[in-house]
Amino acid sequence: MRTAERELLAPREDVWAFLAEPYHLPDWWPGLLGVEPDRRGFAPGARWKARVRTRNLFTGRGERETLVLVRAVEPYERFAWHLLSARLDVELRLRAAGPRRTLATCTTSGRRRVGAEALRRLYDLLQTAAGP
Repeated sequence: MRTAERELLAPREDVWAFLAEPYHLPDWWPGLLGVEPDRRGFAPGARWKARVRTRNLFTGRGERETLVLVRAVEPYERFAWHLLSARLDVELRLRAAGPRRTLATCTTSGRRRVGAEALRRLYDLLQTAAGP
């Protein structure tokens, strides 16, 4: 298990509103190119079709279809899912870190440090509390 942590410059409500939109997942999760949520949407048990980037020594870069299995959704607190093609379990936890700050903790089952990259992308996308 690998864990990464980052303070985001946005209130927890804004972070959660962004995460709760399934179509935003490829914006911040590395390797995802697109997501098509099922009728359940952002809910436990949902199975989303996803396109992922592939790399192969012989055929080069490409993409393929896989599934994102939504395991848990605890509003404003926790979002957990499984990325089938990578056999990767992901858990994202949120905590208020101040009036306009959120502490995000990402735990992954894989060997790669994908959680830290995901949190970096979230940080870049969610600058609602950053003032002049």
